[in-house]
Amino acid sequence: MTSLPSLPTLRIARPSVATLRVATAGSVDDGKSTLIGRLLHDTKTVFEDQLAAVEKASRRYGDGERNLALLTDGLRAEREQGITIDVAHRYFATPRRSFIVADTPGHSQYTRNMVTGASTADVAIVLVDARHGVLEQTRRHAFIASLLGVKAIALAVNKMDLVDWDEGEFDSVAKDLAAYVEALPTPVPVFAFPISALHGDNVVAVSQHSPWYEGPALLDWMETFDASGPAESAARLDVQRVIRPQGSDFRGFAGRLVGGRLAVGDSITVMPSGQRSVVTGIQRFGRELASATAGQAITVSLADNIDAARGDVLVAADSPATESVSGHVCWMIDQPLREGSRYWFKHGTRVGRAVVSAVEYRHDLHTLEPVAADQIALNDLAMVRLSLSEPIVATSYEVSREGGRLILVDEATNTTAGAVMITEAA
Repeated sequence: MTSLPSLPTLRIARPSVATLRVATAGSVDDGKSTLIGRLLHDTKTVFEDQLAAVEKASRRYGDGERNLALLTDGLRAEREQGITIDVAHRYFATPRRSFIVADTPGHSQYTRNMVTGASTADVAIVLVDARHGVLEQTRRHAFIASLLGVKAIALAVNKMDLVDWDEGEFDSVAKDLAAYVEALPTPVPVFAFPISALHGDNVVAVSQHSPWYEGPALLDWMETFDASGPAESAARLDVQRVIRPQGSDFRGFAGRLVGGRLAVGDSITVMPSGQRSVVTGIQRFGRELASATAGQAITVSLADNIDAARGDVLVAADSPATESVSGHVCWMIDQPLREGSRYWFKHGTRVGRAVVSAVEYRHDLHTLEPVAADQIALNDLAMVRLSLSEPIVATSYEVSREGGRLILVDEATNTTAGAVMITEAA
């Protein structure tokens, strides 16, 4: 087997029962929907009536007897045009692990949908057509996936059967994307797999068509990949609602705990006011808890009668508020982003107005060099600095997805204009 010095070793971790969130990405017609359909079909997750419906639709649209891509492409426009438009989530499980897979669009027009689908993913499967190699949209999706904090990229070199399972073609694509991701501002490991999603080669089981490939099948890697990361040391709760029943002295602050652990008796600070108190009670679904862990939706009561509202943040460690942040932005609307542009912003549960104080540079997808720019166009990736009307408790996206992400909303249309991954709060 040809060695790939630029690629990390395919590591097999201990089996984990933790759910793995996966996003597919890549250019148009690289086979994302077909791959997910193959995973569903070969893991026996598809019911007979679903298969019958797919076979009927396949004949209607002239796709042959069974087009597995139709398991995820459910919109009529998707089936007629043969492309993915919206994000489709599919759930399946094996004896070793559960999975949530997001089938995201490949067309540049729907890059914003891909950002949505990949924003919560642990890993991204980037597909490349072995005949065409790494394209601009492939680079864009790999760039976005790395910015969004995936822990690894699984490079699925698809349609290997159409290049006669040529090892050299596979090596060329694998080295190309691995070198590209390594040069990104936020590089992640890349693991390469030669596959044929249409026929199932190296998807669920290792194929005899690639005797030169010595790694695991894609599903084996997904089942055993260690997606755990360093736990956040400090707890954070963005207040979504203040609960105060009539005729009661109870006052609770409801929200989802982000990172760390919160227990009765812990000291907390309410930001941005800076008021301090002690946790006297934690409730979840009406039950009293001694402590809560990250990801749980809880209601917290405090020892002091503190005035806090939606948009405030309860933190267990000193986290200063800021009204200025810098970060990478993925631009999602036709109207260009310029210095001085004004938008609504949403960070956690806090909402306010943002002014673009500087467009620092645009990322060149080919050279990865920063390019001076006075405006940012649809689908561009850039570094910007924002001035905010309301103070927020922000961290870098690398430390915390929840504390480090912010969206910009067009004031006129109320549509999401850009997704910002914060790098610095000042």
